[in-house]
Amino acid sequence: MSRDVSDKVVIVTGATAGIGKATAELFKKKGAKVVCLARRRTEEFDCIPTDVTNKEAVLAAVAAVKEKYGRIDILVNNAGMGISGAAESTSEEAVRKIFELNFFGSLNVTKAVIPVMREQGGGCIVNLSSVAAELAIPFQSFYSATKAAVSSLSAALRNELRPFGIRVTAVLPGDVKTDFTSSREKNASDDPAYGDRVARSVAVMERDERNGMSPDVIARLVLRVATAKHPPVSRVGGGKYVLLCALAKVLPERLVSYILYKMYA
Repeated sequence: MSRDVSDKVVIVTGATAGIGKATAELFKKKGAKVVCLARRRTEEFDCIPTDVTNKEAVLAAVAAVKEKYGRIDILVNNAGMGISGAAESTSEEAVRKIFELNFFGSLNVTKAVIPVMREQGGGCIVNLSSVAAELAIPFQSFYSATKAAVSSLSAALRNELRPFGIRVTAVLPGDVKTDFTSSREKNASDDPAYGDRVARSVAVMERDERNGMSPDVIARLVLRVATAKHPPVSRVGGGKYVLLCALAKVLPERLVSYILYKMYA
């Protein structure tokens, strides 16, 4: 089908870097009116500095978009962060921080946009999850947990919002080469009982990310699902990750778990 979005108003959260920036650039190139909600300001797009974990700020930002453009056709929930370390040693503060951004941040913007889309008779919400939602990664357990929560929320919302013409889908990227790698927060207080396993696991993750696909690959996938008449419930990004997730669904769970243990733990 046509990927023409020239008449669409698109909100992208976290569009100042990485996948969010690539996605916003692609939609803008295709003629969409792109609004970036992010903590940092960017001159590349219409930008409303917004902390998506702040519900009042999100409501004000979405109201401003509605007032300026009259509608909101597509929402791409991309803003997120990563933390690494043993679950046992990770502080409650750090856990709450990643859930506030990765899960509640997406929820805040989604809840603010739904009434606008319902009033106008439809729209599309694309949530950025992760392959880690399907294949939970040791020593990145809380990132995996937040992304699993995002995937589950997306699947449930899909049916809640279907009667209003609002399409909901999740995109699950594999390893992508962005500054997300250098921005990951690392737990400095891991228990000595884990030895060098945490450091080795993180090193594997970071190597894979630095050699990962371009964020443009995921941006094109987001465009495809956002403009599909009947988008999938979820779509994995990156050819080899599609295969890995497909294999994980047919192989015994214990075997999949053991493979992940050998890879990362």
